[in-house]
Amino acid sequence: MTAQTEAPDAGRWSELAKGQYGVASAVLSGGMALHAVNLTISSTMLPSIVAEIGGQALYAWNATLATLAAILSAAVTGKLMRRLGARGGFALAGAVFVIGSLIAALAVSMPMMLVGRVVQGAGGGMMFTLCYAMIVFIYPERLWSRALALLSGVWGVTMLFGPAVGGIFAELDIWRAGFGVMVPLTGIFVVMCLWLLPRVSRDQAPAEPIALYQLALLAGSVLTVSVGSVAPSAGWAVLAVAAAVVQVVLLMRAEQGSGPRLFPRGALQPGNPLFLSVAVMALLIFCVNAEFFMPFYLQRLHGLGPLMAGYIAALVSIGWAGSEVWSARLTGRAMHRVVLAGPLVMLAACAALGLATPMSDSAGPQLTTVMALGLIGLGIGIGIGWPHLNTFVLRFADAGERDVAASALSTVQMFAVAIGTALAGMVGNATGFRDVANTAAVANSAFWLFALFGAVAAIAVWTSRTLIRQQIETSEQVMRSGAGH
Repeated sequence: MTAQTEAPDAGRWSELAKGQYGVASAVLSGGMALHAVNLTISSTMLPSIVAEIGGQALYAWNATLATLAAILSAAVTGKLMRRLGARGGFALAGAVFVIGSLIAALAVSMPMMLVGRVVQGAGGGMMFTLCYAMIVFIYPERLWSRALALLSGVWGVTMLFGPAVGGIFAELDIWRAGFGVMVPLTGIFVVMCLWLLPRVSRDQAPAEPIALYQLALLAGSVLTVSVGSVAPSAGWAVLAVAAAVVQVVLLMRAEQGSGPRLFPRGALQPGNPLFLSVAVMALLIFCVNAEFFMPFYLQRLHGLGPLMAGYIAALVSIGWAGSEVWSARLTGRAMHRVVLAGPLVMLAACAALGLATPMSDSAGPQLTTVMALGLIGLGIGIGIGWPHLNTFVLRFADAGERDVAASALSTVQMFAVAIGTALAGMVGNATGFRDVANTAAVANSAFWLFALFGAVAAIAVWTSRTLIRQQIETSEQVMRSGAGH
């Protein structure tokens, strides 16, 4: 397993915009943007959607089921690319995405809406995974951190505009058009794939069986928590969480066997640097799920309109994208410092939002500023170390499994989003989220939601310290070994 912690040459941003790299960067950015819009545009439209078609108790399921579908589709994306090629894979993903968008646009009930979101999620998940998987095929290793930062930056910028655009559609009371507009945009993306995407050999990775058992456990854990989020009593909710934990433990054990795997070897082995890198990523993504609920709290507790609520919630993306672009150039000790700093910033942001968001009776410019800064802090907390954590995963994986590691990046990210929204929905519903007419109950749910996110951020602080300490010790051992020779 590779022990190095930094690349010998970090590369330059300009290289991503030239020649074949430039064309690939444009297409991959388009795929990333479409999936990001799919996950974010609905967050500011959901209050309007629920007001028209009902389904308040299933609020969090919109993100959970869409992301779960993306996780499942990600498992077959590798085979898709090998059989259809990169262009064919992106084209098929786009077609599935269009079908889901049409179903969501025509939804007359929350169950129908959820069906559309599932199909959308499947198509978006394929696009998302293809974007990550192709990095190791298209770019040299010295450009990996830049390419990863580019895609995440595009994700962040799109998340900035996604909720805001959703807010516009909600403000004009035409939320169905918010889903309908995805159809022509996806058509443009498919044309870009067919005309511009560089050809990638269909046999670059060997055909392997799908790890159906692990995939079932992964999906089952998300669904179990999702069902628990609408459980009639706290006892059933606790039981659901316990069942999900059991499934995750079984998944970890299965991944250490000799059969087919979802993740590169060592990714789910506690103590392994690859595991620690994946764990920090998942914990930070879990906390960023706060952005999904903020438009609701800003509208219900602070009297903001859908558009303004969308803009404020999108500040998470400003912090994420801005800090990530700045941080991608760092190496060595500076890189270690930002990886350590991210969870601390996230913890502080959760504390500030946990205090400010429930204060509906004190709404005003000062309180809004506090919440805005807290949301920016959430973005910085994940963005400042994100490109390095992604690169750690690629480097710590065995050379023959780097394509698996690249695909696993999307799986981990989507799983953390799904399990995070499901658990947050469970905590929210148990503490007053579904009682829309009761402002005090909604405020109480906001406090407990950010208490949950804060606890997860605290775990991320400890995990990141363990990761960096282990890296430093490994590097020192390698240096002593080299000096001995």
